Amino acid sequence: MTDTKAANYDLVVFGATSFVGQILARYLLENYGADKEVKWAIAGRSEGKLNQLKSDLGAGAASLPVILADAADEPALRDLCGQTRVVISTVGPYALFGETLVKVCAETGTDYCDLTGEVQWIRRMIERYEAKAKESGARIVHCCGFDSIPSDMGVWFLQQQSEATFGKPCQDVRMRVKVAKGGLSGGTVASMINVAKEAGADPKLRKELANPFSICPPEHRSEKRQPSLKSAEFDKNFNAWLAPFVMGAINTRVAHRSNALQGARYGKEFTYDEAIMTGKGTKGRLTAYGMVGALGAFFTASAIKPTRWVVEKLVPKPGEGPSPDDQEKGFYDLRFVGKTTDGKTMITKVTGDRDPGYGSTSKMLGEAGLCLAFDVKDDVKGGFWTPASALDGKLLERLQANAGLTFEVVETR
Repeated sequence: MTDTKAANYDLVVFGATSFVGQILARYLLENYGADKEVKWAIAGRSEGKLNQLKSDLGAGAASLPVILADAADEPALRDLCGQTRVVISTVGPYALFGETLVKVCAETGTDYCDLTGEVQWIRRMIERYEAKAKESGARIVHCCGFDSIPSDMGVWFLQQQSEATFGKPCQDVRMRVKVAKGGLSGGTVASMINVAKEAGADPKLRKELANPFSICPPEHRSEKRQPSLKSAEFDKNFNAWLAPFVMGAINTRVAHRSNALQGARYGKEFTYDEAIMTGKGTKGRLTAYGMVGALGAFFTASAIKPTRWVVEKLVPKPGEGPSPDDQEKGFYDLRFVGKTTDGKTMITKVTGDRDPGYGSTSKMLGEAGLCLAFDVKDDVKGGFWTPASALDGKLLERLQANAGLTFEVVETR
């Protein structure tokens, strides 16, 4: 990691004028000030937009430093990394704009986190830069937003409680979205469209996206078949119909990488999947099948050029997203069911107090960056980590104390 004494800042928010970057900057300012215990700066390519952001944030932001750097300008990014211990990046789609910064962080030993959910890009970054990150000491932590902190830390919390209660981890874990309220931003949709576009043009990538261990170390595999919900299904644990959860594709892979990086703490044959509850009875069943159809239509249309432009016309554009009022009114409730090898069951829940994609994501991302700056254990060396494997209990404390998340045990039997 960059020498603490040589760095001007504890962290820099790169892409601060993006939709989530602005929310993140306001969160940091309101909770940590501009030049107090946490030394931080905002960065991006447009000086005018960065200064406008400072103006929008109010008088408290007057002393907030500004760093100019474009996502493709390697010398400028190298200069940025020389000034900070941690970089938080909100510049997506990461597969299009994120690689140069990851490369520079890995080479300079600068810790880094982001909110990507682009599994194919994460795998490429690991292949290209993990050796360099291990050499320099840079801790790279992807997926520090709604995908995948609630899922990754939710599994970590359940396993911690299972070990304390049953003396062993749960080998099988299922996450179910009980309820979630909040809108999508244009940046998230753009990332989803880009994944569909890449997969549509590359059969090898389509095969990789079907592999739940695609971002695990090569030696970490399970012989046990992994669950993967493709259509509507009834869940007896919650007496509700299920549909595939759009974020499950990335969250499941992050949970498996967390297991691998913790020495198979959850078990070598650990199984995990995610789905969204759509309700009971006929209405729940019809809603589940409707969601299956809608998701299939979105990804099919996004994968091929003749229909992709139609999708792009209908969805939010990058930089657009839910209003502050909608962010405030949003929330989510996730349930985790874990079963041990001897049949013991534990149910836990994770809740968040803002819309998952932006109001809550900005707080989680900020606390992950601060955790990297101040709380990481000495045995977490350079490399590509996950939130649970690198930040574990310290992040859990921050999320509950500052970010509006709760982690609770609901039932054991």
